[in-house]
Amino acid sequence: MRKLTEKRLLVATHNKGKLDEIRAMMAPYGIEVTSAGEMNLPEPVETEDSFIGNARIKARAAMLATGLPVLADDSGITVDGLDGAPGVYTADWAETPNGRDFMQAMNRTWAELDARGAPEPRTAQFRATLILMWPDGHEEIFEGVAPGHLVWPPRGELGHGYDPIFIPDGHDLTYAQMDPAEKNRISHRARAFHKLESVFA
Repeated sequence: MRKLTEKRLLVATHNKGKLDEIRAMMAPYGIEVTSAGEMNLPEPVETEDSFIGNARIKARAAMLATGLPVLADDSGITVDGLDGAPGVYTADWAETPNGRDFMQAMNRTWAELDARGAPEPRTAQFRATLILMWPDGHEEIFEGVAPGHLVWPPRGELGHGYDPIFIPDGHDLTYAQMDPAEKNRISHRARAFHKLESVFA
């Protein structure tokens, strides 16, 4: 596995919540983190049907635009009672003419589970795929999964996305009720990041 020796890393995201999580995880390594959003890079169209494929699209676009090593993330929630949906389309379920509305997405998810008569507990998994891409195109891939179940109504004001309705296994609070440091310790992204840490050794 290739080691990362550069001290500046571009994160290919326009999502502030995601950037804050990654920046906090990177802090102990002395790596300066900037984002595609902060550099006003356009968001590439995600045309793949897998988390790896879409993460690679984002990484390559940002790397070609800047010449920096890039960390890209594609993540989402897979709901067993919906045959794995929304999956790679997690953000799409939140799209509105005025931007993303995750309350809309959570309402749709719960309504579709009700329509199917999905039994409790309504199990789901948050999934994260990280791709670290160097300017020469070399890449390393790291995946993390956090199993849990969905609850209704939404609970908590912290976090982002589906966090208010997701309780990870072994806990009784939603991601959105947890202290961010605790969520960052156990999340799907943290599990992928724990594997990524091997490139800093």
